[in-house]
Amino acid sequence: MTLSGPVVPPRVGETRQLVVLLHGWGADGNDLIGLAPSFQHTLPHARFASPDAPDRCDQNPMGRQWYSFMDDRPEAMKPGIERARETIDAYINAELERLGLDAGRLALVGFSQGCMMALHVALRRPEPVAAVVGYSGTLIDEENLAAEIGSRPPVLLCHGDADPVVPYRSLRDAVSGLARHDVPAQWHTRPGVGHGVDPGALEAGAAFLKNAFREARRR
Repeated sequence: MTLSGPVVPPRVGETRQLVVLLHGWGADGNDLIGLAPSFQHTLPHARFASPDAPDRCDQNPMGRQWYSFMDDRPEAMKPGIERARETIDAYINAELERLGLDAGRLALVGFSQGCMMALHVALRRPEPVAAVVGYSGTLIDEENLAAEIGSRPPVLLCHGDADPVVPYRSLRDAVSGLARHDVPAQWHTRPGVGHGVDPGALEAGAAFLKNAFREARRR
């Protein structure tokens, strides 16, 4: 399946970076493309792409999902997670080739289930992307990561400590899991914030991406 979704072109000049935004469960690309203007002031030469997940959401037919939560046993979710990874990888590869960019000019930003997929995809790609920024998510399928890890890009995770959907402890679990696999990670707690992305988290993410793209050019 070929992914598609809304795109915001660079604010200035030609495309020098690609930022792929992965939306949460039950939403679609239109939900997350709204973050692009907040990042554009820091990344004026970046193209922002927010593809729709391939499947209709199990519990919200108006929305999309990267994989099903209906049976939340790891072995039941694994096939869907892998199908989503392959689909996202194919989309990324096609976009990088079309734009003439290498992996160091790519960043993934995900929210909730999209954060989970951003980490899952980036850590299994053979060449490190510039960065991953994850909001209100966690690290999935860690039990297979040692055998499947392909690269260790820098990661920033932001999470509200009042999140009723993906509990705040998921941030601690993700950071610990990344550390076990020598993935460089920073984290940012948003006091009083629920399941969402507040201005402080957007500001932290934009600054992290700007620095990560700069460092990627030196690799």
